[in-house]
Amino acid sequence: MRSLIAPGLTALAAFCLFIALGAWQLQRLKWKEGIIAEIRAAQLAPPVKMPDKPSPFEKVFVTGTWVPGKAALYGQIVHNSPEGPVSGGELIMPLRRPGGQILLVDLGWVPGSLPTPLANPPALPAGYIHAAIDRGWFSPPDNPAKGHYYTLDPMVIGKGMGLHDVAPYMLIAMGPKPLPGSSLPQPAQNLPTPPNNHYEYALTWFGFAGVLVFEFIFIARKRLLKS
Repeated sequence: MRSLIAPGLTALAAFCLFIALGAWQLQRLKWKEGIIAEIRAAQLAPPVKMPDKPSPFEKVFVTGTWVPGKAALYGQIVHNSPEGPVSGGELIMPLRRPGGQILLVDLGWVPGSLPTPLANPPALPAGYIHAAIDRGWFSPPDNPAKGHYYTLDPMVIGKGMGLHDVAPYMLIAMGPKPLPGSSLPQPAQNLPTPPNNHYEYALTWFGFAGVLVFEFIFIARKRLLKS
């Protein structure tokens, strides 16, 4: 029996840890379900005026004037069309807000590799806020000379446009899809919904706890039969 004390204590500690991690994932599940419920409610509701500290889980609209002659392209995304795959990116244009700060607006996907400012951009852009993304190890290098960027960093993109006092976040425009064959940007259709895999994670941790119990019973029975 003494030979089972050390492995028994170790197994007990691991069992408690697995159960605690499973219970924590169930708490995270309830928290994530609450966020998703807020997003679904915001999706059905009309956009609200963007507050001073905007949340990424609501639709907002902004006021201001478009900065003429300025545009950038973000990413390289291929869309299917009747003629076949078409390469393009997200068209970004700057909006000067009433206080003077520049807000970059992602108006949606457009074909091509060079940014072309819209002659008639939306008068009152609505969408959701997207935080800046840090450059990754495998991100292609930006090309400010051509206005093409591969990292969604408003400060870097704004600097490439020769703009100052740029907001540290962007507005991702939402709206209806343009007609097929149109050269207009294809804006986002829905608010972003975070993944919710916490139930599967909880089952995994509880499963580890169950396997641990059976393994300990097997080892204990084997040692007792030898003694």
